[in-house]
Amino acid sequence: MDISVFGSGYVGLVAGACLADVGHQVICIDVDAARIERLKAGDIPIYEPGLGELVSQNVAAGRLRFTTDTASAITHSEVLFIAVGTPPDEDGSADLRHVLAVAKSIGAHMNDYKLVVDKSTVPVGTADKVHAAVAEALAARGEPLPFDVCSNPEFLKEGAAIEDFTRGARIIVGTDSDHVEARMRACYAPYNRNHDKLMFMSVRAAELTKYAANAMLATKISFMNEIACLAERLDVDVEEVRRGIGSDPRIGYHFIYPGCGYGGSCFPKDVQALERTAREHGYQPALLSAVEKVNYAQKRTLFTKLSTALGDVRGKTIAVWGLAFKPDTDDMREAPSRELMEALWQAGARVQAFDPEAMAECRRLYGERDDLVLTFDRIQAIKGADALVICTEWKAFRSVDLAWLADELSARLVVDGRNLFDLNSATRAGLRYIGVGRNNLVDAVAV
Repeated sequence: MDISVFGSGYVGLVAGACLADVGHQVICIDVDAARIERLKAGDIPIYEPGLGELVSQNVAAGRLRFTTDTASAITHSEVLFIAVGTPPDEDGSADLRHVLAVAKSIGAHMNDYKLVVDKSTVPVGTADKVHAAVAEALAARGEPLPFDVCSNPEFLKEGAAIEDFTRGARIIVGTDSDHVEARMRACYAPYNRNHDKLMFMSVRAAELTKYAANAMLATKISFMNEIACLAERLDVDVEEVRRGIGSDPRIGYHFIYPGCGYGGSCFPKDVQALERTAREHGYQPALLSAVEKVNYAQKRTLFTKLSTALGDVRGKTIAVWGLAFKPDTDDMREAPSRELMEALWQAGARVQAFDPEAMAECRRLYGERDDLVLTFDRIQAIKGADALVICTEWKAFRSVDLAWLADELSARLVVDGRNLFDLNSATRAGLRYIGVGRNNLVDAVAV
């Protein structure tokens, strides 16, 4: 099939590369000319395991190309994916300007039947707005050309996006058209061979499913962090509780790891957008509001735990392991590390940080500053530091000589925002170890 994907960011680039990889002819379009030139040169602007190789292979095979020429991409392809960003507006709602701008361009340039596929994460009712925008542009031209709009939300995890696209649990399509169903089945046929993963439903149901899925996962995280806060006050190790409830198949182990809060480009934005949608329709979403409130507080616990145990942090040097909001990505959007570092700088502390992938992103965000040193590895981040804070659960941080760590840190203090270390082993090594929901903070301060 001839496919055009609008937006060469995280979702668009992964979708385009994966669709090209199974034989479709794919064009990725972006208004950012510099980004397109980077992609043409083989420079992938985001970190995602395996994506660089996948893009280069399909470019070399002639199945994937990049352009800023919107008109030619629209006329060339039958299936047009909209995968542009929907950043949160000031009120928390999703900003649809980029989505609707693409829809207007489609209406202005289409020359025959087009299937418009909403891939971006958008509020319920967006497909109607896209349909109206295309129809309005066609009417302005006096061209009553046929087209359809369907919803096909993405369910990609950063760090495992290619696996999720190619071997995902489901492929959801919102449509009431038999023709659209047939074309989408043809589009995804190579990824639908083992068993039928395609789920067809109404457009509005598909749009809500995406938000509901992310809100449910965010809810599990905030729930477990709430239990962790309670465990600290009851002198209970929350890791034992996690194993106990996770063994129940109705609950499972996924997304019940206590930590320093969720971040990234999806959960914070989508929970806020769904919350806003509910209020616009006269419903007060108490649970969604609580999920966001708990997460907001949880991302600030790292500084609270550190300053409580260390005292005044002014003039102190704090090592930070992990800058990305999760492993296997360089994305620092809404990352707990940012809350921590900004609080430390405001309090007069100095940061020495290391992350396997997010160093360039951190430098882009904060520039050169005297109170931030980005080190070459985790060991250099520890040198001369008073305490260590772990923000991201990279595998490289899991196996550490705890006795060495105790000797290197002048305050012998570790605040583990991801519960990577064994509590008893850390204590025996001489560390003042503070996890999330694992020990009474008063006791940890007194060690």
